[in-house]
Amino acid sequence: MEYVEPGVGIANCLGPPLCKYLKYHRKLNDYVRNFGRIRDELNCKMADIELQLKAELLSPGGKIPKQGVENWLKGAKEMIAEAQDVEIKVRNGRYLCRAWNGKLVDEKTREMKEFRDKAPNASEALAMDGPSAGLPLPTSELVGEEAARKEIWACLMQEEVKKIGLWGMGGVGKATIMKHIHNDLLKEQRFERVIWVTISKEFNVMKVQDDIASALKLKEDLAIEGDKLRRAAILSEMLKKVGKHVLILDDVWDEVSLEEVGILEPSDSNGCKLVLTTRSEHVCKYMGCTVIKVKPLSAQQALTLFLSKVGPNIVQNKIVMPILRLVVEECAGLPLTIVVVASTLKGEEDPLIWKNALKELKERIEKVEGVEAKVIERLKFSFDHLKDEKMQHCFLYCAFYPEDFQIWKDELIECWIEEGFIDDMGTRQEMKEKGHVILKKLEENCLLENITNIRNQSCIKMHDAVREMALSITRMNPRYMIKASLQLEELPEKEQWSPDIEKVSLMYNSISEISIDVLPTKCQLLTTLLLQNNPIKKISISFFTNMPCLSVLNLAFTKIESLPNSISELKNLTTLLLRGCEEIRDLPCLSMLQELKKLDLSRTQIEEVPEGMDMLIKLRYLDLSVRTLKEIPAGLLPKLVHLQHLGFHESNEKTSLKAEEMEPLKKLECFTGRFEDIGELNKFISSMQQSKKNLIKYYLQVGSSLMGSTTDKVVTIGGVQNWEGELIMHPIEIQELIILRCDYLRNLVDDNSSFKNAIDLRICSIWGCKWIECVVPLSSFASSSAHPFQSLEVLNLQWLPKLSALIMNDEGIGSATTSTLVPSATFSHLKKIFVQGCSSMKTLLPHWLLPNLQNLEDIWVEKCDEIVEILGAATSEVEEKGSDALIQFHLPKLRKLSFR
Repeated sequence: MEYVEPGVGIANCLGPPLCKYLKYHRKLNDYVRNFGRIRDELNCKMADIELQLKAELLSPGGKIPKQGVENWLKGAKEMIAEAQDVEIKVRNGRYLCRAWNGKLVDEKTREMKEFRDKAPNASEALAMDGPSAGLPLPTSELVGEEAARKEIWACLMQEEVKKIGLWGMGGVGKATIMKHIHNDLLKEQRFERVIWVTISKEFNVMKVQDDIASALKLKEDLAIEGDKLRRAAILSEMLKKVGKHVLILDDVWDEVSLEEVGILEPSDSNGCKLVLTTRSEHVCKYMGCTVIKVKPLSAQQALTLFLSKVGPNIVQNKIVMPILRLVVEECAGLPLTIVVVASTLKGEEDPLIWKNALKELKERIEKVEGVEAKVIERLKFSFDHLKDEKMQHCFLYCAFYPEDFQIWKDELIECWIEEGFIDDMGTRQEMKEKGHVILKKLEENCLLENITNIRNQSCIKMHDAVREMALSITRMNPRYMIKASLQLEELPEKEQWSPDIEKVSLMYNSISEISIDVLPTKCQLLTTLLLQNNPIKKISISFFTNMPCLSVLNLAFTKIESLPNSISELKNLTTLLLRGCEEIRDLPCLSMLQELKKLDLSRTQIEEVPEGMDMLIKLRYLDLSVRTLKEIPAGLLPKLVHLQHLGFHESNEKTSLKAEEMEPLKKLECFTGRFEDIGELNKFISSMQQSKKNLIKYYLQVGSSLMGSTTDKVVTIGGVQNWEGELIMHPIEIQELIILRCDYLRNLVDDNSSFKNAIDLRICSIWGCKWIECVVPLSSFASSSAHPFQSLEVLNLQWLPKLSALIMNDEGIGSATTSTLVPSATFSHLKKIFVQGCSSMKTLLPHWLLPNLQNLEDIWVEKCDEIVEILGAATSEVEEKGSDALIQFHLPKLRKLSFR
């Protein structure tokens, strides 16, 4: 040792740089191993993203990759190529260059790791809709608005008319007319694009810019810029590239500066048109529009529309019809009020009910002045006739969201459950189903509009006049304060926090701090506080002190760094939502929040489970989908026996589970998690099936995987190499199976596999398994009456070098006799098959399998060098007609065949 220490001392005297180079010299092999691991992880991630992207591109609708995804994939390929150059340099390097090589390897490793962490999120869509004029909007039937529609159309077809302003009172049908015009323009194809953007009452330049960019599928390109002026310039260039287009601005409340937003001024040179709908004739004139007024319906048109909604049988009732005509008169020719009132009275044939409805409408209208106020009173008629108080609360909750907001139904129903608007039932699923029943009733009464958003999610939307009616109710009883998306930068003034306020919605504002100066006075009755989607960084330490009844606190997607200790004073808190709070790294003790039923900590940065979690025995919903979480304390989950929903981040190996920890959770319905190994997964599945756990939705994973899923019941096995011969146990009701880089597999189904019973499987993806030879051996059909692929719709097979057949018998690829052994149900629902990098495959679909494939729509084959036939012909047929003859196949639904 005495000979080593002086050298070390000299190195220390020469300073840290030399020490670091000595470290690079001595530990080069360690750096190289780490380099290889990170390179392989980047390679795998790139392959996974390519796989998911290609699967999305196979879906109908003309999808194209998102620009950010393409850029990342391009960068990944370049980085891997650079890594190969580094590897060659290090391999050929001299001994004296070890320190330099070590530094080079370390720097490239860090670079690759950083780039890997910036990969597109696999849980989100990687592709988007391709260019088109636009998608048709859902519409209702026009009654009596045909004259206005024709006038607008004529103006659009006249080159000299550049801007059109459509005005009329709320509920008169302006948006309905323009939706029909929008769809007609798509069919006409005179314009490159038809763009629809809704302008809310609280005008926000950046939101309008984002909405227009979203309509052009270019929001990501605009999102990187924060300056309004530069955003306007970028948007203007986007619109120029679009070419000749029509821009429809719906529900404009005040003058809009086209220049400020970045909207092109329509001219002869660009051929663009601008159409706006508004309640103000002044707005139309100020913006230089050709003015068109939408008038209320005539008496006969109003009656026709009313009868179409109330039901045809009522016409036969000679006692009711005269009263009905008077009810229609009270609707003042406004389509919205006609539809809402008629839907409320649908099916009623008792004359007394009609007389009472007429009397009630008259009294409501007489007690208020002003056109808009009378519209609100007519709409309140429908609200009051909901009867069920909890259903009324469900409706009013929709007004908590910003104007014209598309509210995801599943999220809304979860909120109703949190608020206690839906009675407690045996299962959470039953409560969700009850929520859908309530939504259907509100839709039938035309108080909510059913729509589908760009993510193909089922949503609802409130007509702005209906929302105004809801807001007018919440100003009185029950007392709510709703200031959603009003560009607020701080909490409302103290005076606005009246002692009788029950619920507050400040979501989607610009509040960055809640300081002691703006703390509300004592809010004894406050039960709900919605602060989500604000850039809040800090909350005053005593903020929650004066809220003894607070039950629901939503701080999701804020920039909050820590919660004040006063949160422990919220003894009645049942819901705490911190989803997407990426600045939070730890939480205060939660042991005092013993009424808590829902806790969402997903996408935070916490490293440890909050102290006191084991005391929250009433929890029913717990989401710990956190990448940074270091462990799940042993014994925690068995204490939370009432859990119905449980989620962990599937890519976090430190939160891998043991089956015994999950066994006590008998009420679990939705679960996302990762197990330590196949043995633990099998134990969980066995326990699940023996105890008949009511798992309605699950994502079960062993090993690593970055592939996204699209179904409700998924099992993923990734990178499992060292196993002890144990077969994977598959849940009977599995809908999607993903297997990646599992080299021990020879096939999916054998005599002992539980996979034979997986008759609900819809999607199967196998990737990077070196030794798999077939998907299913022929012998498995002889030993089982079940048909595991009878429901399969999508089959992805990638980078399987030994795969030679989908179905194989003991001697090799199936011969002509196999058609008698393969059940007709096998692959009978298959729609898409994607095969890439399967270098041993010569025939993809043998002739004897083709009769089963009557639903096949897409075939995609890529980089399969040995393939001779995609659709195989019978040997006898080839001998009879010759190898160059045209062989006919009957696949009636096949629309796409790609071979590269």
